[in-house]
Amino acid sequence: MSQASNSIESAIETAIDLDRIDRWLAEDVRTGDVTTDAVLDASAPVAARWVAKAEGVVAGLAEAEAVFRRLDPALDWRAAVAEGEAVVAGTELVTFEGAGRAVLTGERTALNIAQRMSGIATATRGYVELIAEHPARILDTRKTVPGLRDLDKKAVAIGGGVNHRAGLYDLAMIKDNHIVAAGGITAAVAAVRAHAPDIGIEVETTTLDELDEALAAGVEMIMLDNMAPETMVLAVERTAGRARLEASGNVGRDNIVTIAATGVDFISIGALTHSVIAFDISQRIDRI
Repeated sequence: MSQASNSIESAIETAIDLDRIDRWLAEDVRTGDVTTDAVLDASAPVAARWVAKAEGVVAGLAEAEAVFRRLDPALDWRAAVAEGEAVVAGTELVTFEGAGRAVLTGERTALNIAQRMSGIATATRGYVELIAEHPARILDTRKTVPGLRDLDKKAVAIGGGVNHRAGLYDLAMIKDNHIVAAGGITAAVAAVRAHAPDIGIEVETTTLDELDEALAAGVEMIMLDNMAPETMVLAVERTAGRARLEASGNVGRDNIVTIAATGVDFISIGALTHSVIAFDISQRIDRI
C-alpha cells in the first residue's frame, strides 16, 4: 500500500471536539472504572504501546491521543507512524506513558475510534489503489454513523478518497423521490435554483433519457445510479465534459476497475462508512 499524498495528509489537520470525547468517556465510565480502580493505585504510572495486528492504513491517532489526555493531561504520547501511513502486522504505532488508571480506562474508547477510522482508511486506500491507472476518484457518502460523520469522512480522506457533501446543506442532491415530488428532473432543478440559487446541484439518473434531461438542465454533477458499465460508457460520451459524472450502486472490488474504465469522474461507495471492518490494534502495557 502506498502512502497518502501530501494533499490528503494536509486534510487531516482538523480540530478535536473535546466535548464529544467527554461524552464518549461518560458513556463508558459513568460512575467509575470499577476494575481498573480496584487493581491500580491512582498514582501508579504505566507504559503502553499500540501494535498493529494486520496490514492496513493508520488513522485516528489524534483522536485516540485526545481521549487519553482527557483522563491524564500530562500523558507522554509518541506516535511512531503518521496518519495515512501503511503498516503491516506487528508494526508499533505509538508508545505512551501516563497514569495507569487513565491508560486502562481510556483504552477501549481510544481503540474504538482509531480502529474504526483506520478500517475506513484501509478500505478506501484499497479501492484507490485498484483504480490507480484511471482518473476516477473514490467518493464517500452520507451513510455514516450519526455523530461520527466528520471523523468517518476524515478517515476517507486519509485513505486517499474524496469527501462528497457533508450533509443536506452544502449540495443539492436531487434523488428519485425528489424527482417524483417535483414532477420531473427539469422541474426539480428549477425549484432548487429558485430556492437556493448559489448551491451546486447533482441529479440522480438511472437511464440515458434521464441523463439527457439533467444535462439539458445544466447541472454541475450527475449520478449514474446502478447503470451497467456499457451504459456508463455511453453516458460519458453523451456528457462530453459538460458535467461531472458519479457512478453509484453495488460497487465492489470485483467490478470497480470495470466501472473506472468507463471514464466516469467519481465512484461513490457507501460501504466505506456503513459497513466498516475495524482495523485490529492491540494495546499492551508494562508497569513502570
